[in-house]
Amino acid sequence: MTDPIFSADYAERRALVPRGLPLIVALQGLSDAGSAVSQLDDYLWERTGPEELLRFDSDLLLDYRARRPVITFDEDHLVDYAPEELSLNLAHDELGKPFLLLSGFEPDFRWEQFIDAVLMLVHEFEVSTTVWTHAIPMPVPHTRPLTTTVSGSRDDLIEARSVWRPTTKLSASAAHVLEYRLHSLGEEVVGFALLIPHYLANTEYPEALHASLDGIMAATGLIFATDPVREASRKFMAQVDAQIAENAESAEMVRTLEQRYDAYMEDRTVRSPLMSEDGTIPTAEQIASELERFLAERQDPENGDRRPGAPGLGDGPA
Repeated sequence: MTDPIFSADYAERRALVPRGLPLIVALQGLSDAGSAVSQLDDYLWERTGPEELLRFDSDLLLDYRARRPVITFDEDHLVDYAPEELSLNLAHDELGKPFLLLSGFEPDFRWEQFIDAVLMLVHEFEVSTTVWTHAIPMPVPHTRPLTTTVSGSRDDLIEARSVWRPTTKLSASAAHVLEYRLHSLGEEVVGFALLIPHYLANTEYPEALHASLDGIMAATGLIFATDPVREASRKFMAQVDAQIAENAESAEMVRTLEQRYDAYMEDRTVRSPLMSEDGTIPTAEQIASELERFLAERQDPENGDRRPGAPGLGDGPA
């Protein structure tokens, strides 16, 4: 039975979705330091070809006066009305591997109904793992690796990647509550809280996107191209370094943050499972090339198996 907060055509499309896919949750609305979530959402929509499976009813879930929709005034008339949307989509990574994407603004209303609906979808699609990211401003320097707090059911990722493990009360988001409910039900779920330099919290910080993608790949096995993000991050960092070098007060602030960061990290160094002995990490393209070679070697032409591609909805369940 179709939930009334879904779009009407959902029932006609759900049978075409493969079961057992990972779910990436990219809900905007919580504190988004470094524009981490908005960058992730833009990246996934630009590079993974999402196809809408269902749309939630914005009239029921969103407060238009809190997030006023954008409309364009063109000389003497109004055009391009663009209300916010909240949708579940089928997308594909760089190797054509499918995944689910929950994208849009978190609901202002009916959280319990919305979360119950997402839990129903997780059950119906037999989601393998649910992963989400968000970002908070912290007194950390941009000259050190971006660190994370990892939560959820993946002890391996918590042990390998979670640098800061506080016990604190905080204002919950819909994604927080979704993680809480999934974990309580024994479902696999991972949350990555990125710790963003507080003085860069209001920027579009490329390293935040890179860290989000890195965490998602580690949690799901999906592959995303990160070389363009790395290059954008290098250019961004160079600009930040140049601006700080021109201001003695800012330079002293960064040095102080470096000292505190290094002291804190002295006994808390975590190692990426992808890191080689010389300390380097392969690019997404290198990983993708190795995976393509591996899959090609395993392909059996006699049974009709096809090479990895980007199947559409019409390919049916896996």
